[in-house]
Amino acid sequence: ELGWLESVPYLDRPPSALEFYREWVSPNKPCIIRNAISHWPALKKWTSEYLREVVGSKVVSVAVTPNGYADAVFQNRFVMPEERQMPFMDFLDIVEKKVTSSNVFYVQKQCSNLTEEFPELVSDVQPDIPWMTEALGKKPDAVNFWLGESAAVTSLHKDHYENLYCVISGEKYFLLHPPSDRPFIPYELYQPATYHVTEDGSFEIVDEKTTHKVPWIPLDPLNPNLELYPEYAQAQPLQCTVKAGEMLYLPSLWFHHVQQSHGCIAVNYWYDMEYDLKYSYYQLLDGLTKAVKTL
Repeated sequence: ELGWLESVPYLDRPPSALEFYREWVSPNKPCIIRNAISHWPALKKWTSEYLREVVGSKVVSVAVTPNGYADAVFQNRFVMPEERQMPFMDFLDIVEKKVTSSNVFYVQKQCSNLTEEFPELVSDVQPDIPWMTEALGKKPDAVNFWLGESAAVTSLHKDHYENLYCVISGEKYFLLHPPSDRPFIPYELYQPATYHVTEDGSFEIVDEKTTHKVPWIPLDPLNPNLELYPEYAQAQPLQCTVKAGEMLYLPSLWFHHVQQSHGCIAVNYWYDMEYDLKYSYYQLLDGLTKAVKTL
């Protein structure tokens, strides 16, 4: 039943821990939850002026790319962004178009950057989501802060986390695939590389000094090359928009491609998944898909 949904359902209120685990986590089904974060001060406070005042000139990590695609396949490489250290107010100048740049900037560092880089903002949200913490019996592994330009795109991938994605302002646009679509989603191995800025301001792609290749999805689900990847025609993507004040529950191992409105602000909570029967099912599906391709 992992692939039966025709659209992402809405809940009008946050559930109890038992209800959420029984109805959503255990069957590995996504949903959008309204009124779960309406009490957060961030919803009213996190204006550009407030962020300038509170974070200001503090130096933070910003992902910079020439095309908006960080951690994505480009020129037969798995290319990671330049991680630029810059004053937060300079980043806001770019997002607000007070300063023009041909590159694309995105605060997206995913190592609990809200608590590590933006502790001034933590009190405006919650350190965890209480009913999720109770449902899973654990605290989140990471709480991440996201802010960027509309040109910044997250390529199709999956995570080993139960993800609660909360939009503070603007909108996020998700394209989702259930784990059961794995046989139709192509993976290839790629040399890892990183964008580096040259002296003239242009980007070059520099290979990482490692012998380990990275498995990644080369397909763009918004414009799939069905001649190259005909199996994808059998996949069943779900698309949804998460608006300000809403929370998306993105279950572990669901594939997702993400876009956003310009200047969208979000916070997400990553809870480590249980390596249970669902994980075994995915590993079996993944193994069978690889085996069939070798025949």
